Amino acid sequence: MSAPFLNVYYKRAVATPRACYICNKPTTIVLSTQPVLDFIYTCDTHLSDPGFATLQAPAVSPTPSASTEEIAKIKAEWEAKQKKKQEQAEKEKKDEGDKKDEKKDEEKEKAVSSPKPSSPAPVAGGSTTPKHDKYVLHRQFYTMRLTEHRRRRQQKEVDALAPKLSGAGLSVPKQMG
Repeated sequence: MSAPFLNVYYKRAVATPRACYICNKPTTIVLSTQPVLDFIYTCDTHLSDPGFATLQAPAVSPTPSASTEEIAKIKAEWEAKQKKKQEQAEKEKKDEGDKKDEKKDEEKEKAVSSPKPSSPAPVAGGSTTPKHDKYVLHRQFYTMRLTEHRRRRQQKEVDALAPKLSGAGLSVPKQMG
């Protein structure tokens, strides 16, 4: 059976201090797994101890962020395509007649104004997600956490199953007569 959670913990800060897992001093630093199945309150000094946990090197982003030159180039290409579309639309509408000429002017005004608001939209990047330090616990501490997690899960199963069991074997039988 595989472990219920990986040995990868993320350092996070919390508002209310709790006792450290090692020394019981109040701390606001917690290590938690990504789907929060396990968490450990720990002091900053214990995080620097290689006998407790080791800091993982930050992973290099597989998709590098676009530079400002690349963004400007793509923006210019997009604007050129939009101008071509507008010119084609104007040619088609001139052929249709004077009736639709008024509508063309209105659409032209709308088309001219629409690219301007859309250009600031790509500015929002993926850098808004917070970055947390990634730690790996020492194997003995990780084993202790797995054992404690297993014990809690088994206790929940026992508590859920206990009311379903009858009390047939628990009482002393009455003597007949």
